[in-house]
Amino acid sequence: MNLNFMPLLHAYNHASIDFHFNSSARDFCVHEVPLYEFSNTGEHAVIQVRKSGLSTLEMLQIFSQILGVKIAELGYAGLKDKNALTTQFISLPKKYAPLLEKNTHNLQERNLKILSLNYHHNKIKLGHLKGNRFFMRFKKMTPLNAQKTEQVLEQIAQFGMPNYFGSQRFGKFNDNHKEGLKILQNETKFAHQKLNAFLISSYQSYLFNSLLSKRLEISKIISDFSVKENLEFFKQKNLSVHSSALKALKNQAHPFKILEGDVMRHYPYGKFFDALELEKESERFLKKEAVPTGLLDGKKALYAKNLSFEIEKEFQHNLLSGHAKTLGSRRFFWVFAENITSQYIKEKAQFELGFYLPKGSYASALLKEIKHEKGENDDEF
Repeated sequence: MNLNFMPLLHAYNHASIDFHFNSSARDFCVHEVPLYEFSNTGEHAVIQVRKSGLSTLEMLQIFSQILGVKIAELGYAGLKDKNALTTQFISLPKKYAPLLEKNTHNLQERNLKILSLNYHHNKIKLGHLKGNRFFMRFKKMTPLNAQKTEQVLEQIAQFGMPNYFGSQRFGKFNDNHKEGLKILQNETKFAHQKLNAFLISSYQSYLFNSLLSKRLEISKIISDFSVKENLEFFKQKNLSVHSSALKALKNQAHPFKILEGDVMRHYPYGKFFDALELEKESERFLKKEAVPTGLLDGKKALYAKNLSFEIEKEFQHNLLSGHAKTLGSRRFFWVFAENITSQYIKEKAQFELGFYLPKGSYASALLKEIKHEKGENDDEF
């Protein structure tokens, strides 16, 4: 497989929308929504921290330096953008709590502010978040482009959007996935095991994005062409599909088509299950109750069946299947933005956008879908 980045397909068919977005603390805000309420009792202090100009790991290093706490003792649910104003929850052993107030000034000098202090019985771990609320400010937006943006947001609110991994996964030079493959091929290895695991996950993410883009291409072909033309397309791809099945696929109301053999999952979390009745599952997908999933390959990965498997297998990798370095999983192909709010400020030519996404989803994927730049390799700002 060619590991160079190819343009990822968009879900909707509007022309590109021209505006400027600067990923900065003024124009991009991220607020973490915790998975559960904190009990206000227990051996772990839980602080809500606001930061700007710092990555999560840089923030943890500052807490370690100022409080004398080991980084391994600090808990966090997810990584937050460096070039943004962000809030997130951090846990640390209760004995360090009195030092927080004493070092308020030192923390503020490092662009950190503690917004709240609570307690809980367990340490916060990766994944212990429900999702994130986002705010984005677009600049140099004309009234016509503001109107186009509102129309796209209406489509996203109704149907959702592709759940692409963001460019953060692939590094500054878009080559993390290549290093991940080298690790799996035993061609290279880094001293830090977490770095090795991250680079391997970048390779998984690259395969997932490529598979999702291919599925979008197939969905568009099914929607835009006749059954006869679709039969010819699938025949050229050595994929066997009956004309009656193609008619049923064209009749699915959602722009992303559920195929025979897809692995579904209850949304936003729940069990995996096979799509046995495509018409029924398409209706549930439209209602945002269940979503088809894509492969994150690994030794314990759950694979699709039938037509879906025939497409998916191109994006599997023999080095991942059965490989001890990664377990594998599945990820929602599609995600739904919630609580979408927008405001166009004509005199400033600015467009303000707010929305919520569940954990693991990227605001940059929504930006990519709105902006629709041609020849775009990924969803960079």
